[in-house]
Amino acid sequence: MKKGHQVTMKEIAKKLGVSVSTVSRALKDSPELHPDTKKRIVEMATSMNYQYNLLAQSLRISKSKVLGVIVPELTSHFFSSNISGIQDTAYKRGYNIMICQSNESFEQEKANLRTLVSSQVDGLLISLSRETKSYEHLQELYDREIPFIMFDRVTEEIPVSKVTVDDAHGAYLVVNHLLKQGCKKIAYFSGPTDLYISKKRKEGYLEALAEYGISEKESRVYFTDLTTEMNRKVTLDMLKENDRPDAIFAMIDPLAIDIMITLKEEGVKIPEDIALAGFTNNPTSAVVEPSLTTVSQPGYEMGQIATNHLLDQLDETVSDDPQSFVLLTTLVERNSSKKNNPS
Repeated sequence: MKKGHQVTMKEIAKKLGVSVSTVSRALKDSPELHPDTKKRIVEMATSMNYQYNLLAQSLRISKSKVLGVIVPELTSHFFSSNISGIQDTAYKRGYNIMICQSNESFEQEKANLRTLVSSQVDGLLISLSRETKSYEHLQELYDREIPFIMFDRVTEEIPVSKVTVDDAHGAYLVVNHLLKQGCKKIAYFSGPTDLYISKKRKEGYLEALAEYGISEKESRVYFTDLTTEMNRKVTLDMLKENDRPDAIFAMIDPLAIDIMITLKEEGVKIPEDIALAGFTNNPTSAVVEPSLTTVSQPGYEMGQIATNHLLDQLDETVSDDPQSFVLLTTLVERNSSKKNNPS
């Protein structure tokens, strides 16, 4: 163990194969636990030179009844839906929320985290920015035993509970739909490769292609940083290719709409020349022309589930062991992809 490392209850729990809440109760001499269990935990804590953090414990006992929330952007319909689910659920259970947005900035995300922790929130719900590629700030949070859950934009590198949609299956549904429309040269427009949703949606894209005998070598993947300028540039570069795609699956709806605008400016007919589909089902996707085929994801429900699980952890009614909640998605077929029978 590194010199100066402060042993945590999580480390004791892992050594003994028990939950963090069990360790916590043992160190507080809870009468609910069997004496042998308490003895075993106290002996392990002593052998590991565990130093009980009285300040942290006092902060937990005197709860603020406030949860901290970090999202990439407040203007996004999807993240607004998340926040509505979080706020409604928290309020019903006697909590308020403090909301911060990272504006898709890694530095802002870290600053948000510092602000919320210094405000002594009882726990946090976090969705990562698209710039976030290292996770030391989250590891520090975990090591300090501050409860938090991740949702939508998550990382597998930190062992906490996560709430996501089935991104791979959602992508599979939309690409399978494009294939059924007769499209054979389907491109995937991806965001930054470090984003969890970029990877998962690519998996679903490749799975659908494979079912139609199209190998990964034959796939067409384009990368963008998701800014409007880059989305336009990548689309224009694609149009210069001799063998350009006959369909595009965009990782998120805003990217799909940027692609749609660029295609129309260049005289490309949608879906006759190039079919197009996105992922999110934000309100704009239904009113653009042509209306955008997309994948609907339950943002409100995601917020509800994440909040309930965090509060259950705070109440010690569930285990602290990381859980994964994966929500179903639904294909929404609209005119941008209907090559066979556009209406």
